Amino acid sequence: MPKQSWSPPAVLLAVDLVILTLRAGELHVLLVERGVEPYLGRRALPGGFLNNAEEDILAAAHRELREEADLDGTSLYLEQLGAYGTPGRDPRGRVVSIAYLAIAPGLPEPVAGTDASGASWQPVDAVIAGRLRLAFDHDQIVADGVERARAKLEHTSLATAFCGDTFTIAELQQVYEAVWGVGLDPRNFYRKVQGVPGFIAEAGPDRRTTKGRPARLFRAGVRRTLQPPITRPDL
Repeated sequence: MPKQSWSPPAVLLAVDLVILTLRAGELHVLLVERGVEPYLGRRALPGGFLNNAEEDILAAAHRELREEADLDGTSLYLEQLGAYGTPGRDPRGRVVSIAYLAIAPGLPEPVAGTDASGASWQPVDAVIAGRLRLAFDHDQIVADGVERARAKLEHTSLATAFCGDTFTIAELQQVYEAVWGVGLDPRNFYRKVQGVPGFIAEAGPDRRTTKGRPARLFRAGVRRTLQPPITRPDL
């Protein structure tokens, strides 16, 4: 039988960025307001198509973050979150997006750029609960990014990066509660944290609270991978 001719399907490649930070004790995600169709006026993750066939994917992620939100992606540690390519996810054609995740403290207010008419930090809970609907399949990408962030708190010392140079166990607990979205028992949390060698170290002297006993001060320890991990409570 004669061989059938075959040509590769036309697929566009894009990048999307899930940038998470804590603001006022609540986990926030960076979103832009789309200034072009499709989904004109809807909020979405910063991102876009590769600029040309020679552009590296990570370089495209840095460029899009700079162009759409005026943030310096080179100062952030971006890790690949996943690839999203379900047919129909983008009305412009078959688009595969490589999503990147960054989790960092103290990020500045974003400034909208080229394709965005606005950029802002929005509470993650509003996206996860469906109160804030995003363009494309970005709701799912945000949910996946948040789950990755929650897992990183279980297995790494990331939580200490959101505290000051010195902190109390209560302040560290507030980071876990904000990212995990659950309340934690203080005594159980204290026991778990103290049970991970090298996670935190005593800094002293004690910081006196408004009432009760002085709170002990700690600083980040040398351990980056937590063993045993600090696991989330079963919900």
